[in-house]
Amino acid sequence: MINIYQLFPRLFGNMTSANKPNGNKNDNGCGLLSDIDNSTLQTLAEAGFSHIWLTGILRHATLTGYSTIGLKPNHPDITKGLAGSPYSVTDYYDIDPDLAADPANRMNQFDDLVKRIHDHGMKVIIDFVPNHLSREYLSQNTDIEQFGAHDDTNVFFSPNNNFYYCVGQGFTSPSPKGDTPYTEFPAKATGNDIFRPDPSANDWYDTAKLNYGIDYGDGSRHFDPIPDTWHKMLHIVRYWCSKGVDGFRVDMAEMVPVEFWKWLITIIKESFDTVFIAEIYRTELYNSFICAGFDYLYDKVGFYNTVESVLVGDTPASAISQIWKDLDGNDDRMLRFMENHDEKRLASPHFLGNADAAKPAMALAALMNKGPLMIYNGQACGEPAIGAQGYSGDDGRTSIFDYCAMPELQKWHNATLDDKQMATLGFYKELLRLRNSNDAIANGAFYDLMWCNPWYSNFDPQYVYAFLRYTDKQRVLVAINFNRHEARHVSVKIPADALELMGMRHFSGGMNDFDNEVHDVSINPSGMVIVNLQ
Repeated sequence: MINIYQLFPRLFGNMTSANKPNGNKNDNGCGLLSDIDNSTLQTLAEAGFSHIWLTGILRHATLTGYSTIGLKPNHPDITKGLAGSPYSVTDYYDIDPDLAADPANRMNQFDDLVKRIHDHGMKVIIDFVPNHLSREYLSQNTDIEQFGAHDDTNVFFSPNNNFYYCVGQGFTSPSPKGDTPYTEFPAKATGNDIFRPDPSANDWYDTAKLNYGIDYGDGSRHFDPIPDTWHKMLHIVRYWCSKGVDGFRVDMAEMVPVEFWKWLITIIKESFDTVFIAEIYRTELYNSFICAGFDYLYDKVGFYNTVESVLVGDTPASAISQIWKDLDGNDDRMLRFMENHDEKRLASPHFLGNADAAKPAMALAALMNKGPLMIYNGQACGEPAIGAQGYSGDDGRTSIFDYCAMPELQKWHNATLDDKQMATLGFYKELLRLRNSNDAIANGAFYDLMWCNPWYSNFDPQYVYAFLRYTDKQRVLVAINFNRHEARHVSVKIPADALELMGMRHFSGGMNDFDNEVHDVSINPSGMVIVNLQ
């Protein structure tokens, strides 16, 4: 099964304890690619991870300069935080020099890391950010033409342009900080589809929207001949595939036309065994993006949002059934998670305030289907993301914009986790073990038991969710308790049709064929029970 460890190198290997708000790299430190060493990789491989998503490794806008290799700091008016947003890419062909012990040889250090990951039997995923790039994008790859080099800046849209332009209007930053204002004339459209020269502070003002052939003025689509941006992006993906990258987590894939994805993924998969994962939130696009070639899609809108609401007590556990119903058979194509760089940390006071309270959600994410599971670095240690780090306020998230560290993950590096943390870590390892070694979990079909276990029976659909996973070799009943404070003692009914599907009872038309099989289970607070069925 695919088990992804999302690893943010800038944060992951940083062992500095300062965490000074608005601290620079010298103040607060920065993790390096070399920190992801053989010992670390062996631990992750033994835990059961199959893929490492190296987050934020492309060179991006930052206020840290490297004059010895010809890289100046970016303009503060269009840079978020001192470290900068990893999704404001300044060179699709380059690695962030912050992550290199020797910045001049950063690409060699990336190549070495890819080899180390492969040597430990795991695969490498990196970000592909196709919708937008830094306003100060400038690639050092002299073999390719720069974006916008031949654009007609006198028109809002041309299928031959790489950008959209606010004709006759200069860009206005919503966050002016520099001694000299940043100038851009005419202003390019902003990454989150803001087609005016004055984006707000809540917009992606540090980025410029790329043009894939859609005229956002009249909605017309211009894909024949193939737009120049398509060819540039194909070249970028081929470049990273040739360096041994095994897959791409595609940032905001839904903001790029699906026609492009079908074209690009088809070409790439003719030469490379590459996994494509779409960050996507528009559920009406799921089927078309799967048809276009995406292997997996983010299950944020259905799974994460629903389970988040169940965890905080706003929604009953029975609502979980709607997740798979809405997916229309695409369950195994969904990447499930309860943390990533965009979401609040589970142990944060802004969310649950307790890593153990998240166990039911992670059990569900890991055991409900055969799709990929993702765990964010620091999650299994109960990283709480307490306090503001700078550009990123005290919002329950570990900052991706600032130089900072993860104190609880540092304890994991130093082997100083306390007993409670070790128990939580053990729980995550058990989930991965089940996914990799239990035939019913790894390969089995799914059957939702909530329909036949109503509230008026000896069951509790407010807090308990129960389902089956089964193959010809193995059948298991899984019951999960979302109540954080009380155990649940329930009788779980398995109907005759489910027993027949599992090969445990043959339907012959007799009255006894409609008998339920009942299992009495006791589930600890925030716990799960797995019953092997004979």
